[in-house]
Amino acid sequence: MTNCVCCFGEIMLRLSPPGYQRFAQVHSFDATYGGGEANVIASLAKFGVPARYITRLPANELGDACIMFLRQYGIDTSQIIRGGERIGIYFIENGAMQRASNVIYDRSYSSMATIKPGMIDWKAALAEAAWFHWTGITPAIGGGPAEVCSEGIQKAKELGIKISCDLNYRAKLWKWGKTALEIMEQLVKECDLLICNEEDAENIFGIKADGADWKSGAVKGAKYRPVAEKLINRFPNLKLVAITLRGSLNANHNTWAGLLFDGYEIYISEVFQLTHIVDRVGGGDAFAAGLIYGLIEFQQNPQRALDFAVAASCLKHSIWGDINLVTRNEVDNLISGEASGRVSR
Repeated sequence: MTNCVCCFGEIMLRLSPPGYQRFAQVHSFDATYGGGEANVIASLAKFGVPARYITRLPANELGDACIMFLRQYGIDTSQIIRGGERIGIYFIENGAMQRASNVIYDRSYSSMATIKPGMIDWKAALAEAAWFHWTGITPAIGGGPAEVCSEGIQKAKELGIKISCDLNYRAKLWKWGKTALEIMEQLVKECDLLICNEEDAENIFGIKADGADWKSGAVKGAKYRPVAEKLINRFPNLKLVAITLRGSLNANHNTWAGLLFDGYEIYISEVFQLTHIVDRVGGGDAFAAGLIYGLIEFQQNPQRALDFAVAASCLKHSIWGDINLVTRNEVDNLISGEASGRVSR
């Protein structure tokens, strides 16, 4: 699989109450699979990019079903290792109006949480790869995943592979004895592209955008240029910093935009009004996948890459589940102004 994109992380069983029911009401759960890095690789495969997923799954029927789920999108699963006791689970209660969504993790002692250095043959896993993507969720799971992630990053660096990271700070996961700052400082320094949202850089590195107000729904991209500048100055290897800009009016109505900074120029997208959100989980992953695709496809046009990422993620908010099931043609149509939602006949 020449010039493929590889993603490393934990894919989980996702269980959610139907519709907008609360956990206390539910008698059954809707089930699918998802996880930050898995969402990215599935979206890239949907866009036609050669895509490989690297993880650890239990050698049981749930592990088998998860691999079948990935294969339906054309993802190369040959580097998934088997072992451990269980698949990780997360429960998501969908918010509505002024009630926020709620996530409960059940991933202690999962196959990925108990992964150890040396289990993955990184030379084989990254064979013929052009890009390696990881997120801050993986090292947040535990010391073993953090070390294995570091192994992958170092091998990718050695092989001259581009490396991207989505900070994806998860306060509910950083409970294993090290802080996000202690671990992420070392891992991010090898990256070429860093992706974060309006809160990640502050929560991990203490870098805050002065005067920014996401609660009003009016997130101003220009106010985040100092954040991008400070990140590039802090991590000299970085070539690009991307920041997603979500203004949250309520659980069903957000504004959505993004910026990209290359150390010299800042690129800012248009702002989309997301007024009837179906599912916002995976929205940031859809942005990451769209940006990676855009940077590969439109190499000399960072504005075009950013616009593609933001539009792809905008469409993800209309789709239930973790994965962005849209085509490049649908994204291009939105960028060109086709946003009426009329029936395609």
